Amino acid sequence: MEPNNQEVSESPETREPKLLDRAKSRMRAKHMSLRTERTYLQWMRRYILFHGKRHPAEMGETEINAFLTHLAVERRVSASTQTQALCALLYLYREILERPVGDLEGLIRAKRSRRMPVVLTREEVRRALGELSGTERLFLTLLYGTGLRLMEGLRLRVKDVDFGQGQITVRDGKGGKDRVTMLPSLLREDLRRHLGEVERLHRLDLEEGFGRVQLPGALATKYRSASTEWCWQYVFPAPARSRDPRTGDWGRHHLYERSIQRVFRDAVKKARLSKPATCHALRHSFATHLLMSGYDIRTVQELLGHKSVKTTMIY
Repeated sequence: MEPNNQEVSESPETREPKLLDRAKSRMRAKHMSLRTERTYLQWMRRYILFHGKRHPAEMGETEINAFLTHLAVERRVSASTQTQALCALLYLYREILERPVGDLEGLIRAKRSRRMPVVLTREEVRRALGELSGTERLFLTLLYGTGLRLMEGLRLRVKDVDFGQGQITVRDGKGGKDRVTMLPSLLREDLRRHLGEVERLHRLDLEEGFGRVQLPGALATKYRSASTEWCWQYVFPAPARSRDPRTGDWGRHHLYERSIQRVFRDAVKKARLSKPATCHALRHSFATHLLMSGYDIRTVQELLGHKSVKTTMIY
């Protein structure tokens, strides 16, 4: 049988999209988050472009080393960013190309800096939050009162808020771990009223043939009706419906990360605070104020979800 000349002459440029499509399909089959999927694909593309669009199968440890060293020396990325790029490339080679990656000898690692976190005083927190209103104020106040990371708060589901026990369960937090944190009593009534409005919005969505929400992992396959159930809805849904890029279904995602960051940045400016505070500063402030109030550092460690108490010691 004559060989297929088209397949033989296939160039790296034509193979590249197919490779990335394979990577995307594999990540979705493993139920990796959309954020991780996009980040990994971005690093894979940058790696391929850095080496003149050569196919990764034609490259190896030397090219990986060169790319990561370039990020550290020329681009001056942080240590965490360089590690993120490395994880993406290891996934590409081990999971997609099924090729082991040996030692990356001579790799120049980005310097891991140890910066003190930005911590707001109680008065500064009050002033910043005082510039907000509505859902944004409730959400950011919840971050401060619980120590949640931004994405942990956005991904919070109705079933994870326990008013009876006065606690919030964080699912699949950093490091893939679950944990429990406090639900401040001062926020409970406001949060109840907010959930009442969200439930009415959900019922309206259902009446109009929508009301589906993205489910974690393989739950959408295992429990087909769960995506429309009230308990699985986001506590802070987006004001408008959107299409899930993976399933194509129309539903209501959570609030957009960048919109919340922008709202808080504007509030900090309006409050005329002299510190470069971001949403994450509310988490730092939560931890610091608990320690100032006499809380045990081990308790604060558990509330924050730190793997080691050494991380909590920075406060």
